[in-house]
Amino acid sequence: MVGGGQLARMTAAAAVGLGATFLVLAESPTESAALVARNVTIGSHLSLPDISSFAADCDVITFDHEHVPGAVLAALESAGVLVRPGSAALRYTQDKLAMRERLSALGVPCPRFAPVSSVADVERFAGGSWPVVLKAVSGGYDGKGVWVCESAGEAEEVIAHGVALLAEEFVPFRRELAALVARSPSRQGAAYPVVQSVQVDGVCREVIAPAPGLHPDVAVEAEAMALRIAAELGVTGLLAVELFETRAGTLLVNELAMRPHNSGHWTIEGARTSQFEQHLRAVLDLPLGSCAPTAPPGAFTVMANLLGGTDPDVFDRYIHVMAADPAVKVHFYGKEVRVGRKIGHVTITGGLGDDVDALRDRARRAASYLRWGTEDGD
Repeated sequence: MVGGGQLARMTAAAAVGLGATFLVLAESPTESAALVARNVTIGSHLSLPDISSFAADCDVITFDHEHVPGAVLAALESAGVLVRPGSAALRYTQDKLAMRERLSALGVPCPRFAPVSSVADVERFAGGSWPVVLKAVSGGYDGKGVWVCESAGEAEEVIAHGVALLAEEFVPFRRELAALVARSPSRQGAAYPVVQSVQVDGVCREVIAPAPGLHPDVAVEAEAMALRIAAELGVTGLLAVELFETRAGTLLVNELAMRPHNSGHWTIEGARTSQFEQHLRAVLDLPLGSCAPTAPPGAFTVMANLLGGTDPDVFDRYIHVMAADPAVKVHFYGKEVRVGRKIGHVTITGGLGDDVDALRDRARRAASYLRWGTEDGD
């Protein structure tokens, strides 16, 4: 796996049970996965020599992020390296304009969009209706590279950054959903239950699986849409499709990710096959595992991201959380604590009759205590 972040760290754990030898290309020995994986190579995901040398010891390479340059991926494939997902698919996670154009050509519902390079372009796109969403065509994540502009003046400030931009209509959505699917080279597909994600300042703070109150027909539509996108784009491995559920009950595709995804962390405890094991099964062309929830029908699993606070000594508060709610599962990523940084997550899997709001509150209180030392924090 190219990339040594928390996704690689959790994938390394899944590889143990599969009996797969898992190698990591990390940028430093202190990266999240490098702290726990046995076979670690230090190198840059931007360097073709580094990745080529790393790939020489691998049967297949995959990724925990989308930032390997397309030219590097193409050169690896030309040299006979098995890259999953391949460069042709990954292009649509690296280039938001290409993604929008391809999905629109397939008839997949997306927000209205247009490439823009000037304030005049943005004003024409807005047509007098603000706000307008501006997105960096490449490189954005966790709310970075996304600007909600209320006026031409705010758009001018974004244009001044000098990055390639895409304008999208502002969607007054009811909530955000995510459909996570897997696809193997043998064209087997599998879909997890559609989840609801809660974003704060562009960062995922909470995931509820399955999405409460989602009509079964809409859930099937979302799963089928994600599987179709995976097939049309030639994805091998996981595909996360982030969706807007509009106030009218329709679905619009917001973003794509071709790797394990924050919206799937709940699967470690909450599904028969975790997303990390599933990704490995897919890229190794093994039969895919069951995506069925471990909770009984009608029950929920809630995941809350743990963000860094002002006190770096998170482990001092670990005992309180474990004692206060033994059902809470805590995952730390081995990262240095910085305010607002994702340093772990907590998960609670409920039983039949457990109220979803009560589960959400328990997860929130656990994450708050680990972050701030009080259950009443944000």
